[in-house]
Amino acid sequence: MLQSLLKRANPLSKPEKQRWLVENTLVPTFSTTLMSLGQWPIRSTGIETLQINLGKLCNQTCNHCHVDAGPDRKEIMTMETLTHCLRALEEANIPTLDLTGGAPEMNPHFSWAVEKAFALKKRIIDRCNLTILTTTSFRWLYNFLAKHKVEIIASLPCYLEENTDKQRGAGTYQKSIEAIKELNSLGYGNPESGLVLNLVFNPSGINLPPSQAKLEADYKSQLNAQHGIKFNRLFTITNMPISRFLDNLHEENLLETYMSKLANQMNPGTLTNLMCRNTISVGWDGTLFDCDFNQMLDLPLTNQIPQNIANFDVRTLKERTIVTGKHCYGCTAGSGSSCQGALSI
Repeated sequence: MLQSLLKRANPLSKPEKQRWLVENTLVPTFSTTLMSLGQWPIRSTGIETLQINLGKLCNQTCNHCHVDAGPDRKEIMTMETLTHCLRALEEANIPTLDLTGGAPEMNPHFSWAVEKAFALKKRIIDRCNLTILTTTSFRWLYNFLAKHKVEIIASLPCYLEENTDKQRGAGTYQKSIEAIKELNSLGYGNPESGLVLNLVFNPSGINLPPSQAKLEADYKSQLNAQHGIKFNRLFTITNMPISRFLDNLHEENLLETYMSKLANQMNPGTLTNLMCRNTISVGWDGTLFDCDFNQMLDLPLTNQIPQNIANFDVRTLKERTIVTGKHCYGCTAGSGSSCQGALSI
């Protein structure tokens, strides 16, 4: 069936193909499951975070990256679109600006956005891959991020070098440790400094994350013992059936197995805290989405509400119904998963 769709006159785009693969697995639709729980539909509870994808350009090509980012990507948010984002942040009084990518720091307007948000007294998050900080042309970021009190959320899939390099590329672990040491020297990871450094764990293979609290304790013990480094929190994030990870599942004939695991471990206790309830995701071209994952699958917002940051309307957006699909099982399985880690401890 998929092959016939791929050969048609207007072949599926990559997001369409990915949606088709996930939606045609045998697990129940997400809406059906929520209806059985009396939890359908999911609605926004307000907008507390404006999450902006500054582009898909990145200095790394990680196996689990749901953005499909890399050094060859050309998609970059323009100054005009970013200006609309900052205007929405101010006018709608949204407390948090969450900058992501790719490597968000590689957008030429990154520092401008941070300075503007800092002047507005917003909480600023930089989803940093750490290795970008060790490159010669970006070492200035250490002091810049500290000066503007930017909260860093950084990927470190394991406290073991072999496992990290397997997911993110050879040499990544040592560069990450180097970056964390430099951040620690500036006060990052010290609870008294106000400079927050949180790390992110992604499981390997088709496994779900273990207990976030227990794993955080292990990370802190191991990283301090091995390298004398510190951080504030550890976030466990489930690998979503999107982009490279989905491609790998499909190629290895594990997609059905993984989707069944996610659906079978769906936890109703995660639904209240889903990130889509209080977040708006902005694509590099200004298109609005309910979450970063919907953005990568090109699942737009519901009709009759603004579809682009240039037409931002907080009144309609904060009351919207959330668009869902079977990939949403990834956020609700086990302890749940969001950009801020587990949803149910």
